[in-house]
Amino acid sequence: MLLIVSFCVWHQFSPHLTKVCERSLSGNGPGPNPAAASQFVRAQMLPSGYLIRPCDGGGSIIHIVDHLNLEAWSAPEILRPLYESSKVVAQKMTIAALRYARQLAQETSGEVVYGLGRQPAVLRTFSQRLCRGFNDAINGFGDDGWSMLSSDGAEDVIVAVNSRKNLATTSVPLSSLGGILCAKASMLLQNVPPAVLVRFLREHRSEWADFNVDAFVASALKSCPYTYPGMRPTRFTGSQIIMPLGHTIEHEEMLEVIRLEGHSIGQEDAFMPRDIHLLQMCSGTDENAVGACSELVFAPIDEMFPDDAPLLPSGFRIIPLESKSGDAQDTLNAHRTLDLASSLEVGPARNSATGDMASCYSARSVLTIAFQFPFEDNLQDNVATMARQYVRSVVSSVQRVAMAISPTGMNPTLGAKLSPGSPEAVTLSHWICQSYSYHMGTELLRADSSGDESVLKNLWQHQDAILCCSLKSLPVFIFANKAGLDMLETTLVALQDISLDKIFDEPGREVLLSEFAKIMEQGFACLPGGICMSTMGRHISYEQAIAWKVFASSEENAVHCLAFSFINWSFV
Repeated sequence: MLLIVSFCVWHQFSPHLTKVCERSLSGNGPGPNPAAASQFVRAQMLPSGYLIRPCDGGGSIIHIVDHLNLEAWSAPEILRPLYESSKVVAQKMTIAALRYARQLAQETSGEVVYGLGRQPAVLRTFSQRLCRGFNDAINGFGDDGWSMLSSDGAEDVIVAVNSRKNLATTSVPLSSLGGILCAKASMLLQNVPPAVLVRFLREHRSEWADFNVDAFVASALKSCPYTYPGMRPTRFTGSQIIMPLGHTIEHEEMLEVIRLEGHSIGQEDAFMPRDIHLLQMCSGTDENAVGACSELVFAPIDEMFPDDAPLLPSGFRIIPLESKSGDAQDTLNAHRTLDLASSLEVGPARNSATGDMASCYSARSVLTIAFQFPFEDNLQDNVATMARQYVRSVVSSVQRVAMAISPTGMNPTLGAKLSPGSPEAVTLSHWICQSYSYHMGTELLRADSSGDESVLKNLWQHQDAILCCSLKSLPVFIFANKAGLDMLETTLVALQDISLDKIFDEPGREVLLSEFAKIMEQGFACLPGGICMSTMGRHISYEQAIAWKVFASSEENAVHCLAFSFINWSFV
């Protein structure tokens, strides 16, 4: 397999012609034990590398060559697709190198500005340390000091220890650290889009994480002595604040700081805040990228954010095993995103359709979970027991989320009726548009939106944030188009957990309350511009909001839900 990519950058990397070439070494050379590493060999690298040519008038052209002789037969059968597709290898190697070169060029030229006053090189170093630390934990090579612990009878969680790993720095000596323990688990996911799962794990940490475990790891990486978790229980307040640090040019990777707010349960220091800060990297959130690996990697970090802060990364990695069919994927995305029955208030959908989802979409991926824990010598067994239990708890939580996300068993036909009392996507989209036209005397969509699928597609892609909420005593959202999900910074899976009153500030709630009777009597109301809030705690301004009743079919007395359109919204 020969992959060649050329790229022009307007930055002078070198004043002369530069060549970087590499190829596989024989087993007789230096490096890891050849016998131990042979089981991980998947290809022979033929002469490959980078050629940088300066251009007249400034700039350079970079030629990237990856020439590999893939040996897919040496991989386990389930992983073989990763080494049979040149597209997957190109995405992971060639395109990744191309993006890195573009990023360096723009950072050096000053085109990229990052938050918190950090230099690009410092943030890039943090990203690399997170990646390398997480890779080290997942690989668990003996040459790097890892050794396996005996299991507790079950083989679902693998535990390894490393007594040679040194996290001490000049600012944090960590003299009492006995070693690092890593608990890992893997599972095969069927029909679960990796990008969707990673976004959910990022946005809803409280669904799977234990605040006390985060607190234990965070306190262990400080210079002060630490204790076994459970000694000082802490309550998570539910507030998760994401502070962006930077992202790559194409937004395929994000670096951010997460602040988790907590308070001690004990009476003696009940009013002392116990906030935790995590340095987090999220990548692979683009559902259309071929062969992209989706990751969520995080590590506790001191709130002072020192450049040499010790990092102990943990997280999730999802590797797709099969290339997806373009047509089938488009159909699936439209169905999963727009078929509203599964997220309406009637609860879990009782599938009456008998279509075989695998006939149009059968994508498998491997999810690897790895969590690292520091320990003192006399507490290794205790921490190992806690780590196994925690990883099993995380696995259970992720399985529940995956089941909610997976469209397995759903018939992808847009006209399928999935649950009694709930309209399918096409029907609801017509109800929303017809009700808007009835109340406002104008069309919500452009005139050329004809046909069932066209209405559905145009509503989904509408520039204004359109959301629907139930007509219960506590209205919760049951649908949002793409702009609506972007505005709330959430997913359709989590949408039904958001109540209407939670997104408005106090003045906004007062306006909505004063106009609610008018909406129910007149059928619609125009709300003045104001401020609302996303699930991530970010403030959003909007120029105007329109609320209207959505009728079921053509019966005016059959009100199905309330719809809102937030016009010209933007993050403040």
